[in-house]
Amino acid sequence: MIRALYSAASGMTAQQLNVDNIANNLANSNTAGYKTRRAQFQDLLYQNMIQPGAAAGQQTVVPAGLQLGLGTRASSNEIIFTQGEFSQTDNPLDVVIQGSGFFQILQPNGTIAYTRSGQFQLNQNGNLVDSNGNPLQPSITLPTNTQTVTIATDGTVSYTLPNQTAAQTAGQIQLATFANPAGLNSLGQNYYQPTTASGAAILGTPGGQEGLGTLLQGYTEQSNVSVVDEFVNLIISQRAYEANSKVVKAADEMYQDMNNLTR
Repeated sequence: MIRALYSAASGMTAQQLNVDNIANNLANSNTAGYKTRRAQFQDLLYQNMIQPGAAAGQQTVVPAGLQLGLGTRASSNEIIFTQGEFSQTDNPLDVVIQGSGFFQILQPNGTIAYTRSGQFQLNQNGNLVDSNGNPLQPSITLPTNTQTVTIATDGTVSYTLPNQTAAQTAGQIQLATFANPAGLNSLGQNYYQPTTASGAAILGTPGGQEGLGTLLQGYTEQSNVSVVDEFVNLIISQRAYEANSKVVKAADEMYQDMNNLTR
């Protein structure tokens, strides 16, 4: 019964974390470029009362054994990098990545962060920046009197000036990819940071040989969170929590019956 109490308590703790993860997914269901996280669990150690394969006689072995598990724990909450839906905007500086890849953003501390959110604007110097005011890398600068901006599928940014018909090139947007995107570290503000698990960034042009996606101007990528799936997972998690709480109650009642035997 001691094992039952601790095993059930570990299940309740795991489901609490699962609900926390679901809550974060639902909270970001309208966050541009957000990627849903899926909680994963693993069983804990086992007490071997009878080891499987142990000798049962001179020429026989135990076929199954007797092992009692000690519960569960959360092992990870993997980022699922499926494509989110596209939403058309009136901003010609909004860009989505059709396929794999990340935009590179220069943070105030001088390090590069990576994001799927392509909601860009111009700062006071004409530099292309994200919603936090951090510049896109490599830097793209447009003149203050720019009339029209065109972003091609390969990332080439061109513009026209008043009384001019010929377009001029401002630069090319470069994308990054990783061997294991699920291993990226989430920093918040739609930013990711590479880790040993993700591997170093592999840079290239959109639609290039690195397997990077192409760009589409005038759209933003919405969150890939499925609200229906998250509510189904929430119901399952609630029921699992309830089942574990009933095991705690049953084990407690059994302890109470044992204590009453001495009276």
